[in-house]
Amino acid sequence: MTEWWYNHKTGEVEEGPQSLGSDRDGPFTSKEEAARAPEIFAERSRKWAAEDANEGD
Repeated sequence: MTEWWYNHKTGEVEEGPQSLGSDRDGPFTSKEEAARAPEIFAERSRKWAAEDANEGD
């Protein structure tokens, strides 16, 4: 099964781990999912921030 990675340094999607581990995020199951990585991470960050805010209640 092919794994896809998002290189956050270049903004490129990579098939297989091609760049330094510190420059890429993944793996993702599809090229499309890897391309959405910044959006996915933003959604997760908002969710975690909301959870953290609710812990103080």
